[in-house]
Amino acid sequence: MSIKLPEIYTQQSIPSAVADSFEQITTAVHIERMGNGLINSTWKIAGADGSYILQKVNDQVFRDPFIIEHNLKKIAEHIRLHYPAYALPLPLKNREGKELLYVAGNGYFRMFHFLEDSVCNTVVNNSKQAFEAARQFAGFARRLNALDTKELGNPIEDFHNLTLRYQHFETAVTTAQPSRLMAAKELINFLQEHSGIVTQFQNMVKSGSMLLRPMHHDTKISNVLFDQQDRGLAVIDLDTVMPGYFISDLGDMIRTFTCTANEEETDFNKVTIREDFFEAIINGYLSEMKDILTASERNLLVYAGEFMIYMQCLRFATDYLENDRYYGAKYPDHNLNRALNQKKLLEELIQAKPVLEKIIEAVFQRIK
Repeated sequence: MSIKLPEIYTQQSIPSAVADSFEQITTAVHIERMGNGLINSTWKIAGADGSYILQKVNDQVFRDPFIIEHNLKKIAEHIRLHYPAYALPLPLKNREGKELLYVAGNGYFRMFHFLEDSVCNTVVNNSKQAFEAARQFAGFARRLNALDTKELGNPIEDFHNLTLRYQHFETAVTTAQPSRLMAAKELINFLQEHSGIVTQFQNMVKSGSMLLRPMHHDTKISNVLFDQQDRGLAVIDLDTVMPGYFISDLGDMIRTFTCTANEEETDFNKVTIREDFFEAIINGYLSEMKDILTASERNLLVYAGEFMIYMQCLRFATDYLENDRYYGAKYPDHNLNRALNQKKLLEELIQAKPVLEKIIEAVFQRIK
């Protein structure tokens, strides 16, 4: 029998079949939508015994959400065996004992405990947050380092495969509309001139100088929970955990934490590198990973930033040349401007490289 929700709940667009399956919803005293819903839709469920997070998995991005469920089980088994005290946010079981619920016509849903008094930031406000987030993501990677990557599936195939991203870009250059090719001419030349970043990635993968490990692959600040004093509590949103390289996680922190503006900024003079934030990231990351990284990998810390910034620039440029099929656009040159924003950030990183290398050297000396 379907449980009829009061109007205040049904206004939140939670399917009745989902409400039937999770008792936390049917006994809730308050429900509210959270976040912007660009990837997964999220609701906060407040009940008498605590609060919960209900999430709808975007199966257009994650084509087989059961791969995520499989990976989470493997991660949980490993953490419980080796690090039982480690805080790992995992889905709760519903009335049928399932952690992932499929509802025909509505998609996939799961429920989590909400960590009371935790803070989720959408921007990095200070270098302490940069340090704590880097430490949290690095601690997560260190604890998973001994987990055999063959145990994990790929929820998004070739997600950070720079070789394929570049091939996709090159194809888009040959098929794009002439007007878009003309508008992006300088950007296209820049990406082709810096294709050595792709060649370096290919050589490192081929030689094995980077080790394949379980990595988070989405190290934005909003995927770390903080307490009220800006101390990191836990890493969340484990949907993209899969085999990969450390440059993905470290690189995206450099890309998103150190920049003085976000990727939507169109005044490119505002796009610069904060060296103190870079130092905080390196300090936080190496506090957990210094003994895990190989000697070859230790030489790739700045390259990690180049890798991720270049790849994101490629992705925005490709989408612009393909008429905004993937990211969409709020105005005609939206993805072109996003790509030019990342182009400027990469230029800033390359220019700052001698200073950043000295920062890294000083950090290694300090933590010996």
